Amino acid sequence: MFRFLKTLKEDVDVVFDQDPAARSRIEVILTYAGVHAVWSHRVAHGFYKRKLYFIARVLSQVSRFFTGIEIHPGAKIGRRFFIDHGMGVVIGQTCEIGDNVTIFQGVTLGGTGKEAGKRHPTLKDNVLVATGAKVLGSIVIEEHSKIGAGSVVLKDVPKYSTVVGIPGQIVVQNGVKVKKNLDHHKLPDPVAEKCDVLDQKIEALQNEINELKGEQKHVD
Repeated sequence: MFRFLKTLKEDVDVVFDQDPAARSRIEVILTYAGVHAVWSHRVAHGFYKRKLYFIARVLSQVSRFFTGIEIHPGAKIGRRFFIDHGMGVVIGQTCEIGDNVTIFQGVTLGGTGKEAGKRHPTLKDNVLVATGAKVLGSIVIEEHSKIGAGSVVLKDVPKYSTVVGIPGQIVVQNGVKVKKNLDHHKLPDPVAEKCDVLDQKIEALQNEINELKGEQKHVD
């Protein structure tokens, strides 16, 4: 029990380290949805580990209703985890989150399909994931790495890296800039590409039809 209470205290303390708007402990305890979501998850995860899955899921859904933050009770979360603002955050069942991790609103730590087993990301210690970023699949974000706002990360990220873009690309690693092509206005358009392929097939079929008509007239 003492260890659990110490963890809850750390969840409050980290808010003061990360959020300059925090003014008092009572304010954090009563008004910070991210703290409420983390505390609710710690309780739900305790039931989940004891295979009381239904109770765990009910707790997680109640927390989601009140906080706007969805954390699957199976997710493993370390100490001093901070969710800033938090609305729209989704954390999947097989996520593993280390210590001193910070994420912002709209972040998704999700899967890429219906595969079984480990299908959600692992965030090591001291990782930061900015607003609206999507980290998908059974990948690893190593220690002290940062994911830029709105990025979509589908591959492992090494230590001390900064990733931005869609798909995510490393732009800084170990304090050194990495030159990358980040022309976001030149992103592929899968719908347009598919239409181009269909146009080419229609044109080829039309040419074949015209050839067949020509041959038929010649026979006649």
